[in-house]
Amino acid sequence: MPSLFRFLTVVGIIAGIGYGVLFALANFVNPKPREMTVTIPPDRFLKK
Repeated sequence: MPSLFRFLTVVGIIAGIGYGVLFALANFVNPKPREMTVTIPPDRFLKK
């Protein structure tokens, strides 16, 4: 039984660290907006 509690504690700590990393990335990293252009060849508009 103690090994189960140790395992669950380690899994909980790893999950908490992962959640903290995702939270920090979502709130503290700001993406730079930039313009994007994509050229589409005219033959893509033709129906087959």
